[in-house]
Amino acid sequence: MGIDSKPEPINKKKVLHIVSALNRGGAETLLMNIYRKIDRKQLQFDFVSHRNEKNDYEDEIMALGGRIYKVPSLGQIGPFAYVKELVKIMSDNQYEVVHAHTDYQGGFVAVAAKIAGVKKRICHSHSNNWPQDSGIKARVILKVLQSIIKYAGTNYCACSVEAARFLFGERMLQSQRIELIKNGIDINQFTDIDAGSSVSVRRELNIPNTAKLIGHIGSFSESKNHVFILKVLKQILKRDSNFVAILVGDGPLRISIELKAKQLGIFENIRFLGVRKDIPRLMKSFDVFIFPSLFEGFGIVTLEAQSAGVPCVVAATLPNNTDMGLGIMSFVDLDEEIEIWCKEIYKALLKERPDREFIINNISKLGFDINDNIYEWLSLYGIVCKEEVG
Repeated sequence: MGIDSKPEPINKKKVLHIVSALNRGGAETLLMNIYRKIDRKQLQFDFVSHRNEKNDYEDEIMALGGRIYKVPSLGQIGPFAYVKELVKIMSDNQYEVVHAHTDYQGGFVAVAAKIAGVKKRICHSHSNNWPQDSGIKARVILKVLQSIIKYAGTNYCACSVEAARFLFGERMLQSQRIELIKNGIDINQFTDIDAGSSVSVRRELNIPNTAKLIGHIGSFSESKNHVFILKVLKQILKRDSNFVAILVGDGPLRISIELKAKQLGIFENIRFLGVRKDIPRLMKSFDVFIFPSLFEGFGIVTLEAQSAGVPCVVAATLPNNTDMGLGIMSFVDLDEEIEIWCKEIYKALLKERPDREFIINNISKLGFDINDNIYEWLSLYGIVCKEEVG
């Protein structure tokens, strides 16, 4: 089923993005960062979402002139019905580009696009690990899915070398057929937040001004490793009760994580905020950002944290290029004892926050400013002239 906004000009280039959901996750936030910046008279973004409920970005997409199609996921209806649904959408709307952001399922999107006669079929890797087990069965399935991607896709992208290697394989990575496209953000959204935001956040959440805030932003899913965050907080509170964790996001594991926090006796030291629109404001209020993900293709939220000048303690599973060279990023192995993570958090609290100019210069120099990064996306869609965007 499609959700329409308004008719688009006939000469507008149309791109169809396939995503699991249009919620405030990394890949979806990246796409919205791009969508807000493009010349929408020249380029139209439409979306297929596997989430039947209302998506977080649905209203904004409609306001920007986009369409959203709700299609059950591959796992819900099987590959044949899934491909059939997509072929109809693509054929009826004559898309010139189809861009799959569903990682290992992207091959089936590309197959549908090939059947529908779409000339450019992009498969994009946003992860660096299998989201289930990594046993023999999973590896065999991944090999099959990689073959489908190679057969049906025309263009291949990844947010990091690690993400490229995972989805496309080492041989394809070495063939230089994969385009690495950095996950850009609007840096100013995070650098230009009023210094008093921390006070207002604390007042809103009934947190003392003297408390230290440990922040995390991410969906309540297995990969984000919230149980680990609870263990770290529990250990810290044994030594100092003046800490509060702020957990932003929602997801299937939220209720179980809240229950676990109560069982550990630390619920009163946690604020579960759900999905929020004021991420820059919240981020600026954190004293330290913790991100112990089991796997990440990039981890765009760590880029946002660094843009806000917040010291980060993250899992060594993240790619090295997430470090913007600001001196506030610490990588810790997930196999390390909890006490090691606690010590890194204490060290992070002592770090001096970089100033605005240093943050902007470093992140821009490394190619993560959305205002520069957007031209890689325009080129990918066949729009090569460097016109004004915004």
